[in-house]
Amino acid sequence: MQSAQPAQPPQQPAQPPQTAQPPASASSPEHQTPAQGTRICSVCHAGTVAQDGYCENCGHAQPRERDHMERELPGVAAVSDRGHRHHRNEDFFAIAESALPDGTPAVLTVVCDGVSSASRPDDASAAASGTAARSLLAALPAGTHPQRAMHDAIIAAAKAVNALAAAPRQHDPYRQQNAPACTFVGAVVGGGLLVIGWVGDSRAYWVPDDRSAAPVRLTEDDSWAAQMVANNLMSEAEAYADDRAHAITGWLGADAYELEPHTASFKPDGPGVVVVCTDGLWNYAEAAEQLAAVLPADAHDRPLHSARTLVAHALAGGGHDNVTVAVVPFPAPPGRAGSA
Repeated sequence: MQSAQPAQPPQQPAQPPQTAQPPASASSPEHQTPAQGTRICSVCHAGTVAQDGYCENCGHAQPRERDHMERELPGVAAVSDRGHRHHRNEDFFAIAESALPDGTPAVLTVVCDGVSSASRPDDASAAASGTAARSLLAALPAGTHPQRAMHDAIIAAAKAVNALAAAPRQHDPYRQQNAPACTFVGAVVGGGLLVIGWVGDSRAYWVPDDRSAAPVRLTEDDSWAAQMVANNLMSEAEAYADDRAHAITGWLGADAYELEPHTASFKPDGPGVVVVCTDGLWNYAEAAEQLAAVLPADAHDRPLHSARTLVAHALAGGGHDNVTVAVVPFPAPPGRAGSA
């Protein structure tokens, strides 16, 4: 068993893979070799990209770094995509490795979905996910129980998002009335435990490796539809068919109601994977059985491939929203505890 290592700051989600672009034709006078450092259009591969992000040759907008993000560590992988309809990706995630005080490896992920109707939703999701991951990386090696560590991480994330509303912002006269906001869902796997924390309608699912066993949704939405069902005012089918279904009743942000972090701890009786996601995925695989049917059978061994598969499923279904998926195998694999 490895000894505990000092926790390192979580890495930001990976930047989009850098691919080599075909060189401009040397025989064409209008396509001379560009100066070093010049950004070449990813669509026509000929024009240069202006400061506004558009190609000067074909006029196409260029992909931004957050349009598609991927990251993989031993024991966890995540993929985020802008989708087909949104003009930017307002989701963000953080993944990291850590260790418990006895050296047992622990893996964590945090996924946040910016609230589009709020100002700066992309900043909110980035601040919340990064802050929560750093909080968990400090608490877990110090011996804080993972469920308590998750609760504290949500509180820290909320404070980080609240601070965005207080920060000066030019050309945004409504920032106090329309504070940045996001949802939150996180998972920690380590020491034989699976701990989940959430606020809002981003979700976590458990899918056992033994597919003859039933998959389970681990979270309950903070949403209008969930309230209707919980109060026996509507059936689940009726509630989620309503136009108000996705109106959230809990979020991180300065204008949120009283913050009520939800946490839960589980001891799965066998191996499996945790799928942590925004509604950009579960809109296309709402029930646990539907999600499990899309998840590859080898998800435990290939979490990045599985996350890509789930994102592709959402995009093929319409991609109406940003979609972010993290896949975390249980139990956490032995290895580089303490790295991130």
